[in-house]
Amino acid sequence: MNTFSFKSVLAASVFFVGATSCFAQDVLVNSLKLNASDKSKENFKFTEQINLGTTSVKTQGSSGTCWSYSTNSFLESEMIRLGKQPVELSQIFSARNVYVEKGVNYVRMHGAVTLGDGGALHDVINMYKKYGTVPREVYTGLNYGTDKNKFAEMSSLIEGVLAAVVKNPNGELTPNWQKAYAAVIDSYLGKVPDNFTYKGKNYTPQSFAKEVVGINPDDYIEMSSFTTAPYYQKTMMAVPDNWSFDQVYNVKVNDMTDVIDNALKKGYTVAWATDVSEKSFSWKNGVAYVPTKKFDDMTAEEKADMFNGPKPEPEITPEMRQTAFDNYTTTDDHGMHIIGLAKDQTGREYYIVKNSWGETNDYKGFLFVTKNFVKYKTTALMVNKGGIPADIAKKLGV
Repeated sequence: MNTFSFKSVLAASVFFVGATSCFAQDVLVNSLKLNASDKSKENFKFTEQINLGTTSVKTQGSSGTCWSYSTNSFLESEMIRLGKQPVELSQIFSARNVYVEKGVNYVRMHGAVTLGDGGALHDVINMYKKYGTVPREVYTGLNYGTDKNKFAEMSSLIEGVLAAVVKNPNGELTPNWQKAYAAVIDSYLGKVPDNFTYKGKNYTPQSFAKEVVGINPDDYIEMSSFTTAPYYQKTMMAVPDNWSFDQVYNVKVNDMTDVIDNALKKGYTVAWATDVSEKSFSWKNGVAYVPTKKFDDMTAEEKADMFNGPKPEPEITPEMRQTAFDNYTTTDDHGMHIIGLAKDQTGREYYIVKNSWGETNDYKGFLFVTKNFVKYKTTALMVNKGGIPADIAKKLGV
């Protein structure tokens, strides 16, 4: 989740160690502070073309739960699209259930699988389908005296519990370890309610998902683009945080932006997983693009001017994208939520993206990302089947 310094952290197994996944999130955010230019906002003139409904910008704090924030924001926008009053859903309810499921999987795999806070877009949908959902106000996950997520201590403890289980000191595992493991999580995040009252009516998480949120989890498709598998078929998404080994539909590079464009035009937003560890991603300035030069080949003046207005971009080829994925310059860093489309003063199109780092940048929690950046750096995207163009849907068989 980061630039040069973060890549070295990644090499030291950040994604595989519970406590350091929170550290990795902090390293990522802090390193991106360097990616900025002085006069960016006055030199970019964005005109909105589409801006779909979304709930307020949140902050994930010191936790690697961007995947839950982005996908729950996506589900909230789905409620808006369906004409419902959106409910701000509990991101930590989704994350808590993933932690439990991930722990079971970790033990089943004898510790040879990802741990930590990281996850994928499909995790929220899978947890919604199995456990339901609850409003954010019902389950904040702030059960340890802070007003924002701070998960490093919890992550260290649950990692220790699971390490002890995998060592199998009794020679045969008992079922009690799962209770002990869940108890550690719940001591930090709070016990999940069996039922709760919302607007004067009693619900379980499952009945709330069905009666209030009202989405069908089977309506959502996750896709990516690789040259290593046949197009328009499912393939395993080979990123460390895909702890559940879910498969995604493999589409062509240009199909990804065709899907997003079609979805936005039809009123569907898109959940987006991507690499943000590039010098051409500026959270401060709220702009991301693909430069024609490598950062190390730029002059000092070019580096200082990177975000001061639109810059040319190269064509993104399947080979270019795959090479970046294979040599670790594209990593599975971050999840966000695409909610619209805009043009700059040159006519270039950008996606309007909602982040989960609070209102701390030039655009109060949003950013503008070029289509080429999305083609190059996307690790996965998720969309309602209704937003997929008919020709691509036919090829996918959905």
